[in-house]
Amino acid sequence: MVKNKKRLRRLLLKVSRYYMFNSRAEAFAQITHDRRSVRAFTKQQASPELLKTVFSLAQRAPSNCNTQPWQTAVVTGDRCRKLSGLFREQLDNNLYQMDFPYTGQYQGAYRDRQVSAASELYSAMGIDRADKAARHEAFLRNFDFFGAPHAAFLFLPENFGLREATDLGMYAQNLMLSLTAHGLVSCPQTALGFACDTVRQELQIDSSMRLLFGISFGYEDKQHPANNCRTPRAEIDECVQFFN
Repeated sequence: MVKNKKRLRRLLLKVSRYYMFNSRAEAFAQITHDRRSVRAFTKQQASPELLKTVFSLAQRAPSNCNTQPWQTAVVTGDRCRKLSGLFREQLDNNLYQMDFPYTGQYQGAYRDRQVSAASELYSAMGIDRADKAARHEAFLRNFDFFGAPHAAFLFLPENFGLREATDLGMYAQNLMLSLTAHGLVSCPQTALGFACDTVRQELQIDSSMRLLFGISFGYEDKQHPANNCRTPRAEIDECVQFFN
């Protein structure tokens, strides 16, 4: 009888671990699939308590020697709108300011994916490829944070380089997954790094902090056509090799 009870307990433990593992795996799969770049937001703001929870979880990202080489500036509401106006003023005068060079020019499969993503977005928004004016207006929406009530600017200290930039990238992914898990949506934007001096000046960020990119976030405007856009991912065989 005692032996049977022990066997039953071991069996129940195995079963509970099996279901716990599968539920965690399924939750992770759901969050990674749900995370996508959203380009229209409602005006609803997330509570300060929720923001603290989201960013605390993002802080669990790994980094080389645990240096955690990221500094994040989060703006909300009126500060977003003020920055948006400053961005448009600067960029209308072609005054681009970048801490990290960017050309947006790719080759081969990378270029194909870039063109495909743009085509999917413009198609969702009903913009013809030949309509340069409409495409330009769509691009300028970057600098209004796509209407988002929040944005995070991600900085890298000036003495850090490529390796630490990858750490910042892992932090950014953690942040976006954390946002998704808490019912928020986001869009990582290289374009938010195109006015780095303006951001530093407005937010009084030290000049030693270099702006890499930003992330707009909030609650999704499900009625906006831009959010019907879905971009595919390459097949695993194109990106991963397994060696035995």
